[in-house]
Amino acid sequence: MEAAGYSYQFRIALLGDAGVGKTSLLRCYVAGARGAAEPDPEPTVGVEFYSRALQLPAGLRVKLQLWDTAGQECFRCITRSFYRNMVGILLVFDVTNRESFEHIQAWHQEVVSTQGPDKVVFLLVGHKCDLSTRCVSSQEAEELAASLGMGFMETSAKSNCNVDLAFDTVTSAIEQALQQGDIKLDKDWAGVRLLHRSPNPRSSSRKQDSGTCQC
Repeated sequence: MEAAGYSYQFRIALLGDAGVGKTSLLRCYVAGARGAAEPDPEPTVGVEFYSRALQLPAGLRVKLQLWDTAGQECFRCITRSFYRNMVGILLVFDVTNRESFEHIQAWHQEVVSTQGPDKVVFLLVGHKCDLSTRCVSSQEAEELAASLGMGFMETSAKSNCNVDLAFDTVTSAIEQALQQGDIKLDKDWAGVRLLHRSPNPRSSSRKQDSGTCQC
């Protein structure tokens, strides 16, 4: 697809420990039910890239650049170099893995120390909510998210629960921050790019998921 077909380009990354399901979330979001049915992916090496077109309810057309980052410490020097050019971050932990939840603050601090807290829209994501062996409660995760100034959502790529809603929530928050002037276009920053100025935006027919995860 040509860039002229979009109004903006947003760069969004998924961060979190290895094995929390970042790749599965992205594949499910990009490919839908087909992506959810794929077998568990191999661990990401370095950084991988996905994309998806989206039209927001206000009529804004957006091209999302979605970056899947490796969670292993040995790749951290590679992934850190991408933080500066991200406008959206999904901080992902596994609700059945206590350690991955305890590392969220460190992941958040890495991004904030790289480009400051004002240029990034964060969302805390508790993944694998379809599993019954959880060791992190929704209340505890909500409290952490509130302390860090971000929203929280539970998802499951396996059951395709709240996957679209998580990405759409971040995208809508970025669009709102742009309209309010909280995030500004900068030619030296690739987090947001103006690709095409559409004079007559149309209303979107796309439906968003609603409600919390029931898995």
